[in-house]
Amino acid sequence: MASSIKDQLQQIVYKIINPFIKLLIKLGITPNMITFLGLLINIAATAILVYGAEKAQRNDFRYIGYAGFTILLAGLMDMVDGRLARQGNMSNDYGALFDSVLDRYSELIMFLGICYYLISHDYFLSSFAAFIAMIGSIMVSYTRARAEALGVNCSVGIMQRPERIVLVGVSAIVCGLIYHYYGAHYIKRVNWLPFPIYETISWFTFPIFILALSANITAVRRLLFAKRELLKD
Repeated sequence: MASSIKDQLQQIVYKIINPFIKLLIKLGITPNMITFLGLLINIAATAILVYGAEKAQRNDFRYIGYAGFTILLAGLMDMVDGRLARQGNMSNDYGALFDSVLDRYSELIMFLGICYYLISHDYFLSSFAAFIAMIGSIMVSYTRARAEALGVNCSVGIMQRPERIVLVGVSAIVCGLIYHYYGAHYIKRVNWLPFPIYETISWFTFPIFILALSANITAVRRLLFAKRELLKD
């Protein structure tokens, strides 16, 4: 069901970007150029978060929203490069390797910005969750790549790269919008916890906790799936 919805949404996005893809082909733009552009956009997202960490007040979440939009734009480039490679008959093994390597750099740089922002504003527990999410995200990709090198098609699990990027990007934008329209004044505390159970940044940090859990579960699921496939004979 989830896969079907994902495929339908993907086809809708493809219909939207197809005219842009045709333009890129006419201009002689290669998929590797788009992949590299995606990396640069992710670096820009991290720069926004670092700037927000250094210059903004702790309860100013504008820069989280700006970074979220930038992260989604970088994620769109990840769709564009693959579509461009297929539509322009430019697919090759090196392009696939280049895309995979730069995707890992992009994701690690994104999490660097998130961790830096959260640590700088004393959201230690959330920064720890972001670090665990980063580990899970990398292990999801590594487990699949290693299993496929051994001949196992290992794409099981829900928290693949597109889902991770959408979750982080959308939650960051929502956090920025909530701050813009409602401010950061409402904070909910309970006596038995040393930190609030809700504040505006929770719209960003709670999904990161979900990502930390689900990404690592996906990595473990892939490991167990590969084990069954490799040992079934």
